[in-house]
Order: sequence, then structure tokens, then C-alpha cells
Amino acid sequence: MALETKFVSEGLNKAQLNEFFLKRLERTGYGGMLVKRTPMGTHITVYSEKPGMIIGKGGRTIKQLTSELETRFGMDNPQIEVQEVKKPELNAQMMATRLANTLERGWYFRKAGHMLLQRIMAAGALGCEIITSGKLTGPRSRTAKFVAGYIKHAGEPAEDLVEDGFSIAVKKLGVIGCRVRIVPPGVVLPDDFHIVAPPVAEGAEQPPAEEVEKSTIVEELEAFEGPSFEEERKPEQEIEIPAPSLPGEQFRVHDGCIEHKHEGYDYWHPYERVHKGAGEN
Repeated sequence: MALETKFVSEGLNKAQLNEFFLKRLERTGYGGMLVKRTPMGTHITVYSEKPGMIIGKGGRTIKQLTSELETRFGMDNPQIEVQEVKKPELNAQMMATRLANTLERGWYFRKAGHMLLQRIMAAGALGCEIITSGKLTGPRSRTAKFVAGYIKHAGEPAEDLVEDGFSIAVKKLGVIGCRVRIVPPGVVLPDDFHIVAPPVAEGAEQPPAEEVEKSTIVEELEAFEGPSFEEERKPEQEIEIPAPSLPGEQFRVHDGCIEHKHEGYDYWHPYERVHKGAGEN
């Protein structure tokens, strides 16, 4: 149990450290941290939108943070490094904090979620998912989800390639949890594939792309075309007109059918029709 207890305690300390930075560096645009154990001590990299506010005048603020880490978390020789985030829209923690602040100012949750989603996708993200949960519009709790692009939900890619950020908006009815997950640009996903063009022989001239596209279109049309109009037209067979057998009988060919008219039936009608005899009803 000693090994399991060690991992659990390290995870708990990391979560408490992240919560500590969230409260202390809320106004500086806190965007997450990275902790590394070195022989010289604990190296902590803090990502922020305004690194100057973390350092302070003459380094006073960062010295206070270092002393608090030593006394509160018992770290040996903590070293804090501050890095600026050039594109806050691609940082999940910053976007979650921004969404929580927007909700606290009274924005409607659906409008705030859609606007934040459009900003993140416009910055070049491959995918984004925003989840807000709590008393959004009434006394009952509900969950709203906004998704765009491509995002992973399970497996190793969801842990390694997807950035996750969480923040809480405090309102009169209660708290609202805001979670933002972002797939940053340039990430190579395991299910990506690319179509490679066939190799060209040495010395052979490669035709322009426009000619290749035209030739392929013509080939496809020829493959799917049916027989031409001339092929479909068949020579009409000569129709033999029988000899007249009724008084005043006349014949004609109409739409490939022999028609005739005669006394008693002075209109054109098919020759195959059987006429009623005298006295038949």
C-alpha cells in the first residue's frame, strides 16, 4: 500500500497546488501549471496571460508565492518559472475561467457558450467541447453542451492530446461548473490518414493538374454514359398492310400500329379490333 499511497498523495498535492494558483492568480489570467521534480528542488512552470503581474515589482509577488509554497505545501527549494500564453483562445483553463466570469456577469449561458466556441474554433483549434452544469435557468439543475470540430472522449489520445480546463461560476441560485476541452492545432491523431500520389517515373513529364482533372472527368463520364442515341435507334421494320376486305375500307400506319376505317365505322381504329356482328349487343 506504500506505493499506492504515494501516488494518491502526489495527485492530491498537485490538485491542491492547482487550486491554490487558481485563487491567487485569478486576475493574471492563470492558464495551468507544470510540476517537475529535479535534484535541485521542485520546478514549477506557470502559464499566464499576464506574466508581469505574477512576477511583480522587483520580483516581490513571485517571492511571496515561493515562500507560501514552502510553508503551506512543504516543498524543498521551489522554483517558479512564468511563461506567457500567446494565444489564450487555445488554452482550456483560461477559456473555462473566462466563461465562468462571463456567467457571473449575467450573460445567458447559451449565448456565452456559443461565442466562446466560435472564438476557440476561429483561433485554429481542431475541436472543442464546452460543458456547463448547474442551475442555469431555474431551480432545477441541468447540463448544456456545445461541441464543434473533432474531439476525443476516451483512450490515451483523450488524456495526452486534449487540453482540459475547469472553473466555477458563483451565482445567486448556486454554482455553475464550466468545463472546456480543446484539441490544439497541429496535433497528430492516431486515426489520421493521408492519400499519397503515385510516384512519377524519372524523365517523364508530369502533365499540369488542370489537364489531369479534365481527363479524369472525361473518363468517368465515358464510363457511366449509356449507349448513344444512334445506337438506341433501331431500323423500323416494314409493316405489311393487308388487302381490303370490307366495303370502303382504308388503311394507315400510326405509331407502329395498323388502323383502318370503313362503312359503319367511319373513324380510325385498330385493325385487330373485333367488330360486333349483326344482332349482337
